[in-house]
Amino acid sequence: MDLVLPVLFALLAAFSNALATVLQRRAALSVPQSQGFRPSLILDLLRRPVWLGGMLAVVVAGVGQAAALATGPLSLVQPLFVLELPCALLLASLMTGNRLPEAMWLAVGAVVVGLGVALAAADPGGGRADVSLDRWLPALGACAGLAVLLTAAGLRRPVGKARAGCLGAATAVCYALTAALMKDSMRVLGRDGVTGFFTTWQTYGFALAGVAAVLLLEHAMQGGPLVASQPALTLGDATVSLLLGVVLYREDVRTGWWALPQLLGVALVVAGVLALARRGVDLRTGR
Repeated sequence: MDLVLPVLFALLAAFSNALATVLQRRAALSVPQSQGFRPSLILDLLRRPVWLGGMLAVVVAGVGQAAALATGPLSLVQPLFVLELPCALLLASLMTGNRLPEAMWLAVGAVVVGLGVALAAADPGGGRADVSLDRWLPALGACAGLAVLLTAAGLRRPVGKARAGCLGAATAVCYALTAALMKDSMRVLGRDGVTGFFTTWQTYGFALAGVAAVLLLEHAMQGGPLVASQPALTLGDATVSLLLGVVLYREDVRTGWWALPQLLGVALVVAGVLALARRGVDLRTGR
């Protein structure tokens, strides 16, 4: 029963993020494309009401994610965000009036079943409430370095799958780091109240990482097709978050023979995500 609350909050956040993805992609495809990293892209998007609606959904998702991380382990909460992709495609289908083919429903089923099997077999839990600075520093350096390398690699490529994939992966790293920092700041909020929350470095760290993730996401959406950016974002976020949960928070996952159903579940999720992204409707036109 201790896991019911974080799961519910995580599902709310995943749905809100899916809605934000649909609205933000529609907005991102309505502004001039850029070949380089353009912070002024946000100024263009601010003039699009649909993008503002997407950002409101991001806020709702952030609140849900914060509540989930405050009540559950990182290695449980973040993998549930894999459900964003099937939710985003279902929402896009509803908004455009186009029905999903049977093959895509099967892919949605593969993602849901695979995620359930993997999480049930892994049974993530335990861990420590706080993370010392000497464990944070290497993690921060590794995540920042990886995000910069992926971003640089993506921006050197022309618009296409490689560009979108690299930028989607960089976004995933930033999202995972945001979640890890948010979890620690929620601990401070519960212990020291609002004053402690606004005076701890983790709060400003997750805010900075979150802004970087949003900016990278907009460039990833402009950088190429969904088939490249979304799997990198969806699977990358879950993978990096799981690693951060184990390394930083010392969360436990089952090992031994439990690895077999975990691998089976992961394989179903990967197959489903790739199928959804490859056959997925365009979030602007519904085709």
